[in-house]
Amino acid sequence: MIRVGFGFDVHQLVEGRELWLGGVLIPHSTGALGHSDADVLLHALCDALLGAAALGDIGQHFPDTDSRWKGADSKRLLEGVVQLLAQKDWTVGNVDCTLILERPKIMPYVPAMRQAIAPLLKVDVDAVSIKATTSEKLGYIGREEGVAAHAVALIQRGA
Repeated sequence: MIRVGFGFDVHQLVEGRELWLGGVLIPHSTGALGHSDADVLLHALCDALLGAAALGDIGQHFPDTDSRWKGADSKRLLEGVVQLLAQKDWTVGNVDCTLILERPKIMPYVPAMRQAIAPLLKVDVDAVSIKATTSEKLGYIGREEGVAAHAVALIQRGA
């Protein structure tokens, strides 16, 4: 049996915060604002996996009202989601993610992101796809006020 889930996340970009994307610290003048490390890509990925298994969303499992998750490394959140899936006998098949931001350019960091994410999902690197695009200077992303991510995940049982 297979299932597919979709995730989306968005965070405001502000000065004085680190920019974590796909489990990798990206040098930049602004970072994502959030309760945890605000890794928009990993948050979207968590929601895609949880959605595929019909297990709710990231806010349900790691609420921003819980001080345990303040400043949390989002890789820990993704590990927790994979554990939840395993408890229901689901494994990850593959994931496909898209980051949307104007700057910085993301492609130089994609190999490191894939290397960071694959072991968390317990998959080979070739099962992790990450792409990046801009919003062509349109909207809050175009004005460099925010960053967004989409993710699609396939999970399977009995594979």
